[in-house]
Amino acid sequence: MTTTANPRIPSSPVADLVDVLRSEFCKLRTVRSTFWTLGLAVVSNVVLAALAAIVLPPHLSAADKARLDSVRVSLAGLHLSQLAFGVLGVLVITSEYGTGMIRASLAAVPRRRQLLTAKTLVFATTALIVGTFGCLAGYFAFQASLSEDILRTSLGDPGVLRAVLGGGLYLTVLGLLGFGLGAVLRSSAGAIATLFGLLFVQSILAGILPQSWRDTIAPYLPMNAGDAIYSLHRETPGLGAWAGFGVFCLYAATALVVGFLLITRRDA
Repeated sequence: MTTTANPRIPSSPVADLVDVLRSEFCKLRTVRSTFWTLGLAVVSNVVLAALAAIVLPPHLSAADKARLDSVRVSLAGLHLSQLAFGVLGVLVITSEYGTGMIRASLAAVPRRRQLLTAKTLVFATTALIVGTFGCLAGYFAFQASLSEDILRTSLGDPGVLRAVLGGGLYLTVLGLLGFGLGAVLRSSAGAIATLFGLLFVQSILAGILPQSWRDTIAPYLPMNAGDAIYSLHRETPGLGAWAGFGVFCLYAATALVVGFLLITRRDA
């Protein structure tokens, strides 16, 4: 008597990707630093927004209050939370290279670009949800802490919802820029230093350029382009909200594309 073994049904690429997504989400949520980093980012958004609403208005003149971008002020916590999202984006990929765990990950998922795609999707989704929640929480904390109606806004006012949700988009893309740099450099220190150099050092250097050069170059620098999306109006000449955000996305996309190209051409 003979038996015939049931042939193994090959899994589809979509099913494989779903399995890898589950694995990467499990990695992200079981790392303690993820909760600390994202939690501190949300808390900083809320606390700094409330402090700005309490401390700032008494020191402003009537003219200052009339032209103040109160939505941008309510998102003052982004100056700290962007550091958290950028660092977390780097560590999502570089921590595996630092510990050598990347070899186990690649052994389990030989399709390297599929693994990197899953990491990108999991991080981007998490960053978008948490970043949007943090910006909404900061906005409402600012509104609740205000004592003067002149600075109050509503999500239904022109541009307000776009600016508040734009804060979440900004944090997400910034995190992806850090992730892409981490995939390219595979070093936590190197990627974090490069990220902060792109964000801060370039803006500082642009400040010492002649005015004509500064007006031409500055709007296209990463931070200047990116922060247009969470501003109601710009005090200095620059790109529009979506044009600036598009330029900012190009920086992140470039880093990600280079990372995807290199991951199949280098040893783990």
